Amino acid sequence: MPPDPPLPAAPPLGPPPAAAPSASGFAIEVPETLLGRARRGERSAFEQLYRWFERPTFTLALRICGDRDSAADVLQDTMLKMIDRIGDFRGASPFWGWLRQIAVNESLMRLRRGRKFDGHLDIDEQPIAADTSPPAAAADAAALQRALAELPPVTRSVLWLYHAEGFTHEEIAALMERTPSFSKSQVARGTRRLRERLDPDRPTTPTP
Repeated sequence: MPPDPPLPAAPPLGPPPAAAPSASGFAIEVPETLLGRARRGERSAFEQLYRWFERPTFTLALRICGDRDSAADVLQDTMLKMIDRIGDFRGASPFWGWLRQIAVNESLMRLRRGRKFDGHLDIDEQPIAADTSPPAAAADAAALQRALAELPPVTRSVLWLYHAEGFTHEEIAALMERTPSFSKSQVARGTRRLRERLDPDRPTTPTP
C-alpha cells in the first residue's frame, strides 16, 4: 500500500487580524477555522491564540490587580482555562468576549483573595457631576499607569472596565456585586482624580 500522504503544515503564527470595532484590546476576530483546530486540541492553534491575546489579557490583569506578578498569574490561569473550556464555547458571542470574561473573572477573584476590595474606597453610591470621558493625557501610557496605580484598587478596576473595555455600568455592577450607581460614582470620582494627577495645573470643579 502506498504511504499515507503527509498532513498539511499548520499556517505560520502571524499577527492577529484587524480588530473589531471596539475599544477593547481583546477585540480580535478569530477565524472559525482556527477555533476548530483549537477544539480538536491542536497545539499550534492554542499557541496562536496565546500570542494574539497575551498582551490584552496581561494588560487587563495588570490594571485590575495592580502588580505584574499577579497579572502574570492571571494570564497563566486564563490561558489554562481557555484550553480546558474551549469546547464549551458555542459561538453565540465573539470568542474574544468569552475569553475576556474569563480574564476579568480571574482578575477580580485575585483582587478579592488579596482583600484589596476592602481598601480605601468612596462608598457614596450617588454619582457626582463630572465629565467622565477619558483624560486627554491618557495617550501617555507611562503617566497613565502611574496615575492608575495611585487609585484604590476597586476604583481603578471600575475605570478600566468602563473606559478601556467598554463594559456598561450595569455589567460592572454585576461583576462587583454592587449597583449601577456605585459604578457611575466610581467612574466620575476616578476620572476626576486621574485628571488631577495627569494635569495638576488644570482647575478642578469642586465635588457637590
